[in-house]
Amino acid sequence: MKKLYYTLLLLTMNINNNAYAESLHKDNFQNPAQWSYISDNVMGGKSKGSVYYDMGEGSSIAYLSGNVTTKNNGGFIQIRKNLKDINLKDAAYVKITAKGNNQKYFVHFRTSGTILPWQYYQLSFTVTKEYKEFILPINEFKKSGSFQASKINPKSITSIGLVAFGRDHEAKLYVKEVSFYGK
Repeated sequence: MKKLYYTLLLLTMNINNNAYAESLHKDNFQNPAQWSYISDNVMGGKSKGSVYYDMGEGSSIAYLSGNVTTKNNGGFIQIRKNLKDINLKDAAYVKITAKGNNQKYFVHFRTSGTILPWQYYQLSFTVTKEYKEFILPINEFKKSGSFQASKINPKSITSIGLVAFGRDHEAKLYVKEVSFYGK
């Protein structure tokens, strides 16, 4: 009985802590013009895909789909949003609400310190056939290479990408919302 009590107490404390997290920025694809589709074709890759925005299930969604191939040094399709004018200095995590085809996808951040096109910070999430919220702590994103800071300073984030990446596969990613939250 004590174990159940402590479990419920911890769960309540966690819910209360999340309830007080400050929302810093929310995007639910009401303005798709703020997002850009990019593929490895910009570097000679052979991946093909598209993004489609639609009112589905009562809200706007972005649907990223295509065939990702590593041929010719390729391997990605993505949608990206510029965040240069968004104040994220107090951001602690990003929340993605998504579903798809039981595959692993990535969030990529670019910062004021990622100068070269192949530099980014990334963290993965694996979707299922049902919508799920993925809470991704910004301090857990990994750099793509050397000559980058080990950790992201949230105030330096300049863009976010939702990416099908790194292996040959079919992408089917539905995203309802992308939000940033503070501590």
